[in-house]
Amino acid sequence: MSIVPDNGRLGLLFLGGAKRVAVGRMFEHACRERGLGCDITGYELDRHCPLAAIGDVVEGLRWSDPAIFDTFDQVTDAYGIDIVIPFVDPAVGIAARYAAMNHYGHEIFSPVSSHELATRMFDKCAAADLFEQLGLPIPATHRPGELFRPLIAKPRYGSASKGLVFIDSPKKLREVEALTDRYLIQERIDNRSEITVDCYVGVHDGCIYAVSPRVRLEVSGGESVRTLTVDDPEAVDLACHTLEATGLRGAVTVQLIRDLDSGRLMVMEINPRLGGGVVASVHAGADIPALIIGDALGEELAPLTPQPGVLVTRYLDDVVFYPEN
Repeated sequence: MSIVPDNGRLGLLFLGGAKRVAVGRMFEHACRERGLGCDITGYELDRHCPLAAIGDVVEGLRWSDPAIFDTFDQVTDAYGIDIVIPFVDPAVGIAARYAAMNHYGHEIFSPVSSHELATRMFDKCAAADLFEQLGLPIPATHRPGELFRPLIAKPRYGSASKGLVFIDSPKKLREVEALTDRYLIQERIDNRSEITVDCYVGVHDGCIYAVSPRVRLEVSGGESVRTLTVDDPEAVDLACHTLEATGLRGAVTVQLIRDLDSGRLMVMEINPRLGGGVVASVHAGADIPALIIGDALGEELAPLTPQPGVLVTRYLDDVVFYPEN
């Protein structure tokens, strides 16, 4: 099934996209290129957010609230929503579930994988088990009883590098091992480089249309604020192999790590959604917002080849809310 624009306009619902003004403008551009209007609505806990500069913002519920789908129905009806795009981890599974629901003849598209697969990616232990089963290269997972070596413990459901525990002694290892249900414990690679790969896999056909590696030169609050696209054929090959092996679809961000001592390139984690630094890949030629719009409309998509060496830096801007508005 494909989206049929109503009155020549597409309605987009951003979930947790409070600061994604630049990405929103890219979606607007993709619609204009097709002669379509674009109405962006944000779903946030606070409507006073930057996204209000380019669209409406609805004050919604927390992702865990059981009534959230009822509010989605209200927003969909009120704002003519056709496409639901998640920007934060908890919203991905919700978007997948909502797009799969019966909307009584009104198709809802979301550029995501199934709820089950997406949810597994946000459980680091479950994801690591899947990667091992598929034979994907990952940092070695520590097993109880193994000899001590420098390790890193990642919160099982954490994100943005928050809550990491560096294990430098047998005593610290014993402390963390007592909480194994809360952490994924892996070998620690201190001399490393990290590569982020922005990808798009057709929701309808499963073909890979965009694979754009970039490096984060500067990070603030867990988000990239200075990003450079790079020429890394090995990263492209591993990202493609990972996408094919896992069966992920839609917008996918593959995080890779390279051991600079051994040269090993490994999968660190996967975020099955648009990444915060995807703007760099779009400017480099991997126009993922355009692919999402085309996929939703049922267009025949063509693979996109990004240009390396494109540098994007992020800066602060102001959005002002007056009492009468």
